[in-house]
Amino acid sequence: MKVLKFGGTSVGKPERMEMVKELITRDQDSKVVVLSAVSGTTNSLVEIGQALYAKDKAKGKQLIDALYEHYQPFVKSLYKTEEGYSKGKSVVDTRFGVIRGLLEFDFTDREERLLLAQGELISTKLFHHYLEEIGITSRWLPALDFMSVDEDHEPELEKISERLKSIIDAGEQVGIYVTQGYICRNAKGEVDNLKRGGSDYTASLVGAALDAQEVQIWTDIDGMHNNDPRVVDQTRPIAQLNFDEAAELAYFGAKILHPATIRPAQQVGTPVKLLNTMDPDAKGTTISGEAAGSGVKAIAAKDDIIAIKVKSSRMLLAYGFMRKIFEVFEKYRTPIDMITTSEVAVSLTIDDATHLDEIIKELDAFGKVEVDKGQTIVSCVGANIVDEKGLAMKVFDALEEIPVRMISFGGSRNNISILIKMENKVQALQALNKGLFNL
Repeated sequence: MKVLKFGGTSVGKPERMEMVKELITRDQDSKVVVLSAVSGTTNSLVEIGQALYAKDKAKGKQLIDALYEHYQPFVKSLYKTEEGYSKGKSVVDTRFGVIRGLLEFDFTDREERLLLAQGELISTKLFHHYLEEIGITSRWLPALDFMSVDEDHEPELEKISERLKSIIDAGEQVGIYVTQGYICRNAKGEVDNLKRGGSDYTASLVGAALDAQEVQIWTDIDGMHNNDPRVVDQTRPIAQLNFDEAAELAYFGAKILHPATIRPAQQVGTPVKLLNTMDPDAKGTTISGEAAGSGVKAIAAKDDIIAIKVKSSRMLLAYGFMRKIFEVFEKYRTPIDMITTSEVAVSLTIDDATHLDEIIKELDAFGKVEVDKGQTIVSCVGANIVDEKGLAMKVFDALEEIPVRMISFGGSRNNISILIKMENKVQALQALNKGLFNL
């Protein structure tokens, strides 16, 4: 069994869905196909939700009607028979019936989660009926029947595996199963989601649940690159990464991969391949338990970082001080990315400003608090790079013209991270590309 995930751009037009069909029928292996919503749909649903939160039902209805009209030519172009068109139109009408029904209720986060689920329910059902029309047998698997998270919003992998295997075994055995990325049920049984980019996470969870041969993530770029191709002219795809390298890169800003994707695959040792829908024969990137080569493999950048510094003479020779600081962030469920300490100060970074005001207020009790917003973490990643002689010198030589706010070196054997102002990010990435890769 293989798991193949296709993002919104890969199913964003009828001809793209036809391309996906070609890709999933290139071999005879059994497959679970995980699809995102048609490109632009989730953004439109978010906008509809914002209007409904604001109690502007007239605007909400206008936005719903506009999105509904967007699907009309899509359906007409995708299907070539009256029967196929009728089924496709029925899918859209049914789902938009649910969306329009939300106009009749007070809009809360529960209704918002139901609203955001509709994009994937539409795209997968349309694709399933398209395969049916052209004579390819498939089964539509509702992710809401097996994908779940617990009270801490962590996926319940064991339960997911039990449910999914039971559903597959109980029905018709086919070569292609079509399911939704992103959506799930929470601990209350309500419709929920795995957050933006969660379709990658879904694919990895399904792969782990079924002990799949491999998980393929199909995007519009040929694998993970050694730097950000959006701002650096000369980049190259990386043929192979190990799980730890890929996890570091995803967490610290590599946009091609959802940060949580690697964890389930790593648990069971399922390889993950990053492949290009537009160039199916490109090798892409294979992520597995094996490292390939030494040195820095890639550079990633994570924006909108907030640096927080707590300065207090009470730190000097004191024990328990750091624990109290960390307890504040634990209380507000805010992860810390980087941390450095001195005798009388601790500096750390976060990427979630949801509870920033409350955190600062509580930290004031421990000393003087300084906050710097608009920061970027730039991370240089490679297997065991902390043991490589002279590497740190190369990094800092490349950044000699750029002020560095914080450095994290040694916390991970695979990562050197530097905190800089966001305005210096592009210059830093280009300088590191030249200094580390001679590009």
